[in-house]
Amino acid sequence: MESRCAEPHQLLIAPVLVFDGGCVFCRHFAELSELRSGIANLQIRDGRADRTLRQQLERRGFRLRDGAVVLDGDRVLHGADALTWLCRRMTPSAALLQVLAPWMADHRRARLTYPLLLFARRLALSLRGLPLDPAELPESSR
Repeated sequence: MESRCAEPHQLLIAPVLVFDGGCVFCRHFAELSELRSGIANLQIRDGRADRTLRQQLERRGFRLRDGAVVLDGDRVLHGADALTWLCRRMTPSAALLQVLAPWMADHRRARLTYPLLLFARRLALSLRGLPLDPAELPESSR
């Protein structure tokens, strides 16, 4: 799993977390991050549901199947880099975030732990009968 930075097509005022809404763990983390992380103006976007955004990211090499994405001004952070960026900025009020944020704020630990999070995501999607890659959804499901 490689994490890269690139420039997005447009400058965003508020940071945006793009997550896989088909994964219950991803959705819960994203919702907690938006509501209780203390990151000012953080917006969340379901990349599984937002086909246009997902395709824009994919054209630039950022696939949701490989991890969450943070859009921060002129930067795109992917995978462990995205999670580290979020966790370093959190002043969480939710218990889960209070445990997770200090651990994942360390980039080395985040890179070591992130594959386990991807495995949990894969398991959650499998149990729901959803494809690992949202781009593989049938046209009628989009």
